Amino acid sequence: MPLHHTNTIRDALLDDVYAASDLSHALPKYRLPLSERSPRHAYTLVHDELMMDGNARQNLATFCTTWMEPEVRALMAESVDKNMIDKDEYPQTAEIEARCVHILADLWNSPEAADTMGCSTTGSSEAAMLAGMALKWRWRDRQHAAGKPTDKPNLVTGPVQVCWHKFCRYWDVELREIPMQGDRLLMSPEEVLKRCDENTIGVMPTLGVTFTGQYEDVKGVSDALDKLQAETGLDIPIHVDAASGGFLAPFVTPDLLWDFRLPRVKSINASGHKFGLAPLGVGWVVWRDSAELPEDLIFKVNYLGGDMPTFALNFSRPGGEIIAQYYNLIRLGFEGYRKVQQACYDTAFRLAEAIDQMGMFDLIHDGGTMGIPAVSWCFKPGIDPGFSLFDLADRLRTRGWLVPAYAMPPEREDLIVQRILVRHGFSEDMGNLLIEDMRAALAHFEKHPVGVPLTQFESGSFDHSGR
Repeated sequence: MPLHHTNTIRDALLDDVYAASDLSHALPKYRLPLSERSPRHAYTLVHDELMMDGNARQNLATFCTTWMEPEVRALMAESVDKNMIDKDEYPQTAEIEARCVHILADLWNSPEAADTMGCSTTGSSEAAMLAGMALKWRWRDRQHAAGKPTDKPNLVTGPVQVCWHKFCRYWDVELREIPMQGDRLLMSPEEVLKRCDENTIGVMPTLGVTFTGQYEDVKGVSDALDKLQAETGLDIPIHVDAASGGFLAPFVTPDLLWDFRLPRVKSINASGHKFGLAPLGVGWVVWRDSAELPEDLIFKVNYLGGDMPTFALNFSRPGGEIIAQYYNLIRLGFEGYRKVQQACYDTAFRLAEAIDQMGMFDLIHDGGTMGIPAVSWCFKPGIDPGFSLFDLADRLRTRGWLVPAYAMPPEREDLIVQRILVRHGFSEDMGNLLIEDMRAALAHFEKHPVGVPLTQFESGSFDHSGR
């Protein structure tokens, strides 16, 4: 090898990464670079650019897992090449998925947990879509059997996250969303019954409403539908969107009736990557029994080796999140999950007390166990602090905190709220730091009044209505 070539290689190995020639100029951002570069240099470029993202641990808007044990990260790295859809090549990953389904069915008090039907998904949004499809197909079968038309299905919900708007639009179902009115910010049994008819494919209460964190009354809705059936013959099933509450209520409020102990509950979805403590990218849907999952929704494929059933909107996807979910289930067990979740509630309750003591806020949800470990609040009526909750959210961002402020859905768009999600990894000490920064922000506004308070549009705040 020529000496000058040897020297070039040696210099490239010895050069400080930021002195390297291929990092001395900006890379093209929207077309492929012409030449290759060393893995170390490419990694450095991407790594440095990601520093512009926020600190996930301070993101109190997200419901998703932002802290995980080192063993979870190791399992994710070891599973990066596992395609969970290929059950012939990765049979143990498939077995682990099946175990998780049965564990959740048992946790949610399925009468036939050992023989239940369910699957993993990319998240609770996909799980909700699958559950909604099953409701529509079962309703259509009942309509056909009775010789009735099937062209006007509807779904009754309370104030819902955008995934249910997507489901109804994509699958041509009328969404009968119960609006917030006055002090009622959730669905109620009375409002449900006003919207049910023979075209209702199901009623969908939420165990942990996105906007406030509160649980809807699944038992009350079930009782109302029982009475409706006795009076009219209409047999309307319930699907519970337990995206957050499905991994909370069993451990912290085990006597709360919301799950398969209510015969009218036919299916439940939950996010493994929320309070299930798994990394981003896994949800679960479980049906009461096989009769609730129509056979013609299940496809069979043979081109991956073996004849495999599949029911999903996606096809290939990673198996690591499923494996990490199983790790958490066997690592923590019932008592471990109870301790983790109770710690979140304890921190949320202390945050609520501190926010209440500030004197200018009304608590909507105080972090109590009739909802998720979240705190939501608005300004007290009649108070004009001279700044908006959007200003407060913007000020807290200067310390790295993402504490969202947003308007409620239609018919209560006048109500502006702010919300904190307390997740695993958000300690009491971190909560104290947040409260200190909130107090400092209020003192700043008192000393430096806001000329024109920020609006939601100006703040760039996420519109939770999905519009």
